[in-house]
Amino acid sequence: MGSEVIIAPIFFGVIFGIFYLFISARNKERLALIEKGENASIFFANNQKATPIWKVIVINIAFLLMGIGLGIFVGGLFSDVLGMDDDIAMPGSILFLAGLGLFLGFFFTKKLNSDA
Repeated sequence: MGSEVIIAPIFFGVIFGIFYLFISARNKERLALIEKGENASIFFANNQKATPIWKVIVINIAFLLMGIGLGIFVGGLFSDVLGMDDDIAMPGSILFLAGLGLFLGFFFTKKLNSDA
């Protein structure tokens, strides 16, 4: 009963801690650059070679959906042909092939970024 009272503040505290560390580390890096007299243009690099974000999202969603579809197909084959239990075959194959699809999407996105 009391676990909700403990977990919610811990969850929000972790999120706050991550943002605080990110912002404070970024601030310390920039102050160190100012003290050394270096150029801070690395934070504002205008990289013309970057792939548009919509292409990355479309590629990753496409591979994810193909992986889920293939996972449903393979899970059906496992349960019908090999006689595996549906409760094991379907989620296992769907999750495995969806992860494989995201992994392939990552490499295709990386290839797309190197070609651009």
